[in-house]
Amino acid sequence: MQEIEDIDFLELDDVPSPSRSGEEGERLLFEHFRMEVDAGTVPVRIDKYLSEHMPHSSRNRIQCAADAGFIHVNDKPVKSNYKVRPGDVVTLMLEQPKHDTTIHAEDIPLDVVYEDDVLMIVNKPAGMVVHPGAGNFSGTLINAVAWHMKDVPEFDPNSPEVGLVHRIDKDTSGLLVVAKTPEAKTHLGKQFFHHDTHRSYNCLVWGHFTEDSGTIEGNITRDPKDRLRMTVAPVGSGIGKEAVTHWRVIEKFGYVTLIECILETGRTHQIRAHMKHIGHPLFGDERYGGMEILRGERSTKYKAFINNCFKTCNRQALHAKTLGFIHPVTGEQMDFTSEWPEDFAALIEKWRSYIDGTTRDTLNNI
Repeated sequence: MQEIEDIDFLELDDVPSPSRSGEEGERLLFEHFRMEVDAGTVPVRIDKYLSEHMPHSSRNRIQCAADAGFIHVNDKPVKSNYKVRPGDVVTLMLEQPKHDTTIHAEDIPLDVVYEDDVLMIVNKPAGMVVHPGAGNFSGTLINAVAWHMKDVPEFDPNSPEVGLVHRIDKDTSGLLVVAKTPEAKTHLGKQFFHHDTHRSYNCLVWGHFTEDSGTIEGNITRDPKDRLRMTVAPVGSGIGKEAVTHWRVIEKFGYVTLIECILETGRTHQIRAHMKHIGHPLFGDERYGGMEILRGERSTKYKAFINNCFKTCNRQALHAKTLGFIHPVTGEQMDFTSEWPEDFAALIEKWRSYIDGTTRDTLNNI
C-alpha cells in the first residue's frame, strides 16, 4: 500500500464527540479515505498501523478519531486496539463531506523558462506548493499551470495523464517540467524512474568540508518520531527507498559551505535528509535542525548576523538549479539552468561580505 504524503489524514483539530444516540446508523458519514491492508502484514493495532502510513497524523489524533467512531474496518467502526489483518479494508468516515480537490485555473504569475507543444519548464518560487494538498487547496503551481493552459482544450489539469512530472518542496525554489500530453508525461516519467535525467541543486549547508566532493548513499524512509520528516536507513537494510546524492563544494565560508548536489534518485526530502545525516543540515531548514546556530562564534555580533541571515532567506537554502532530459518527441537533449532567486543570492552575498571582514584562510581551516 502506498503512503499518502500530501494529505492531512484527519484534519481534526477538534474531533467531534461520538454520537450520543448510540445508534451509528443515525449519523450521516462521508468516506474520506480507503485503503486495503497488504497481504503478509503482521496483525498490529490500527492506531499504530495508521500512524505509520499517514505521515501528517499523530497516533493520539487517530485514537481520538477511533473513539469517535470514525475509523471503520470492513464497514464497521472499530476502536484503537483493533488489530488489522491482511485484506482488511480500512476507511475514514467523517461527518463533513470530503474537501473538493478539483484543480481550478487561477490567474497566478508563472515563470515559464521554455515551452513547446508537448511540455514546458517553469521556475517555481519558494513558498509555492506545487500541487493541492493538506491546507493548500488553491494558489498552487498546478493552479497557475491550469490558467496558463486554459485555452488548450486537450489539457485537463485534473487528469493524472498530464501535468507535473516531478515535484520539489514548497520552500525549495527552481526548475520543474510539466507535460502537456499523455505521451510526453509517460516518456518523461520513464526517464525520471530510470534516473536518466540530470538534476542539480545549489544549497548552503552548515559546517566545513575537508573534502571537495563526495557521495551519500542511504535509504530514505519516514522518521517514526516525526512523520513530516524523512530519515536515513542503511543501504541494504530493506527499510525505505534507495537514494544516492553526489555533492561538491562550490564555495567555502568557514562556518557554512555552498555546495552543489546532483541526484541519482529523487526521494522525498532527499537532499535535506542526506545532508542532515552527514552532519551538514541545510541552512535555515527548521524541520531538519538548520534553523539554529550550529557552527561559529558565540559573540552577540555573530548571533545577530546569523539571525539576519535567517530573515534574509526565511526557508531552507535550497534551489533546483539545473534540469536536463531527452525531449520526448525530438529526442534532443534539453538542458536548463535557473538563476538564484533574490533571497538565496542575498544570503550568499551576506556570507561573502561577512568573511571579507575575517581571515578567509582562518575560517576555512576550521
